Amino acid sequence: MFHHKELTVNKSLCYSALLAVGLTSFCASAQDDVIKVGILHSLSGTMAISESTLKDTVLMLIEQQNAEGGLLGKKLEPVVVDPASNWPLFAERARELLAQQKVDVIFGNWTSVSRKAVLPVVEELNGLLFYPVQYEGEESSRNVFYTGAAPNQQAVPAVDYLMKELGVQRWVLAGTDYVYPRTTNRILEAYLKDHGVAEQDIMINYTPFGHADWQNIVAEIKRFGSAGKKTAVVSTINGDANVPFYRELGNQGIDAADIPVVAFSVGEQELSGIDTGPLVGHMAAWNYFMSLDTEANGDFIDAWLDHTGKDDAVTNDPMEAHYIGFNMWAEAVRKAGTTEVDAVRDAIVGVTVPNLSGGYATMLPNHHITKPVFIGEIQDDGQFEMVWQTRGTVMGDAWSDYLPGSRQLVADWTTPMQCGNYNVVTGQCGGSQALKEAQAALGN
Repeated sequence: MFHHKELTVNKSLCYSALLAVGLTSFCASAQDDVIKVGILHSLSGTMAISESTLKDTVLMLIEQQNAEGGLLGKKLEPVVVDPASNWPLFAERARELLAQQKVDVIFGNWTSVSRKAVLPVVEELNGLLFYPVQYEGEESSRNVFYTGAAPNQQAVPAVDYLMKELGVQRWVLAGTDYVYPRTTNRILEAYLKDHGVAEQDIMINYTPFGHADWQNIVAEIKRFGSAGKKTAVVSTINGDANVPFYRELGNQGIDAADIPVVAFSVGEQELSGIDTGPLVGHMAAWNYFMSLDTEANGDFIDAWLDHTGKDDAVTNDPMEAHYIGFNMWAEAVRKAGTTEVDAVRDAIVGVTVPNLSGGYATMLPNHHITKPVFIGEIQDDGQFEMVWQTRGTVMGDAWSDYLPGSRQLVADWTTPMQCGNYNVVTGQCGGSQALKEAQAALGN
């Protein structure tokens, strides 16, 4: 396995050789012998609880690929940086990966605010970013591939399930205060109102990253749910704030029979750090669960346990998204016969690879993928038991049908359109004024 320290040593040796004997081909050949893979995940700070595992996932995938002979006859070399849950630092580290380290591709980010920080960098330097986490949509970049869920692949199906199967009438939309929860909740609020939910039956609450004191908020949720109508919490709370949130639910005796919580950012990794006994029956909506009984998933879990050396290591949805994205990128590189960005970007649309739930994922022209949707209930062992799933896969929609500024937009990065926000009403690439105003209000 290559490590960042080894990369620094090798670079120093390369520079020393240049200074000593002027062998300009020495460094060139060293660079040509490897394919550099950038890994841009927080290894410290509030998001480390979720992102450190994704760094290790990419390292495992690189090891596996190298064991199979690499790509195009070259070994893959990981370049790991730590943006430390600092959103501006994500942009700096992305620039370092692309401009200095000359990586061929980046796998990284978790929060949308960090992705938004990186987006102009990868577009300016023409890099490739594979983004593995569910997000709010309202975006399609020629340089980004979104392998996590769009809202129509997670949030909207989850609300449908709660409404139709559990009879939920009152809604708490609780999120961390940044772009993903705010935009997702705008979509869900519009969706709920379109389906006859009154404004007074929707409670919206935001808290900072790392929020720890949940006593008053949970008490308010409890009061909101005591009005005689079936109430549920739709949670877009991210990172380590989930631990005290769920603990406080248990402290105040809120169980799933009374006010069920369905989470979009809580998986097996987050649950591994808390007592899940009081949380049994609360839910999460994802496109993958560790408990899925398929041969592909069994092989993936075995490989992960072996890689970590821990019998209690868990897998989760963003790990599968990296598995899919990495294999799509590798297939596109083989198809293009090069790691050159423009060639890989053209080659990857239409690429289909196995997912871990027994089906296949396809890269769409809007740079999103096809995914199944699962809803699982938390069990006392920290795993999820599936209670609902789509019959097949769902195509990721970059632009929501439920927002006025977005419903007339489509994304297609294939010839001749080559546009991420084509307005089918005006026939122009560039979106709508309503969309721009909404994005400005969110600080995008």
